Amino acid sequence: MKAWSLLGNSQKLDGGAMFGNAPKAMWDKWVAVDALNRIDLACRALLVEGINGKRVLFETGVGAFFEPKLRERYGIQESSHVLLDELARIGLSDADIDVVVLSHLHFDHAGGLLAPWQEGQPLRLLFPNAIFVVGAEHWRRAQQPHPRDRASFVPELNALLEASGRLELVSGETTPVLGDAVRFHHSDGHTPGLLLAEIQGASESVVFCADLIPGRAWVHLPITMGYDRNAELVIDEKAPFLADMHARNVRLFFTHDSAIAVAAVVRDDKGRYSTTDEQAVWLGHPL
Repeated sequence: MKAWSLLGNSQKLDGGAMFGNAPKAMWDKWVAVDALNRIDLACRALLVEGINGKRVLFETGVGAFFEPKLRERYGIQESSHVLLDELARIGLSDADIDVVVLSHLHFDHAGGLLAPWQEGQPLRLLFPNAIFVVGAEHWRRAQQPHPRDRASFVPELNALLEASGRLELVSGETTPVLGDAVRFHHSDGHTPGLLLAEIQGASESVVFCADLIPGRAWVHLPITMGYDRNAELVIDEKAPFLADMHARNVRLFFTHDSAIAVAAVVRDDKGRYSTTDEQAVWLGHPL
């Protein structure tokens, strides 16, 4: 297997929302903040070639499907579809992807499935040859979201995925299209049915942390997001998850960290988790 970290469209979001009940005096030591109290966020995808003979993309970022007014509201920085440009840079297009694995269907993780916004045109699904893998429990949530997170979903996307005939829902640890090389961990604290995909390579393994651990700062157990459905549950889920990744030396892949794509997890003598061996980018990294 070989792996690439691919940038998608970037965002600027309110730092207080991203760090939940942690005071600014704590988190502004970790990240830069602008005049509007916003921090820089990536929407990074992971591409892996050679999983069960397939080219697999883990997430697609926010993409460029929003109209200009909503793009500004959500702090999306680019008007073009950055992930498509990143794929082109390594000689691929969306049509070359065999499987897209979605940790969940919030727009900043799945919006990149959609073609860029065009005035007067309906939303259109990209990745014409891909099977779309989504957690079964999360799919149910996406059909009937709670008022608290309804704005995070794209109703048209759900319909397009279902109409494609290429939607595969996951309930257990594996799915037939990917075989035993990908093991799914399940999480409910951020959103019901979040999938955390662990790719088990010949030389090392990496787990796509999605919104359970969006970046290095959130490796620290007490740090959660205001966007989390249940902050206490996030902490309760992170503790055994990080203990497992640390014990087995599984690397962490961050979707929202603006500077770092991959890191190893370490624990000090007080039991506090942090990261080491941080890498900004993977370009054909062997697994």
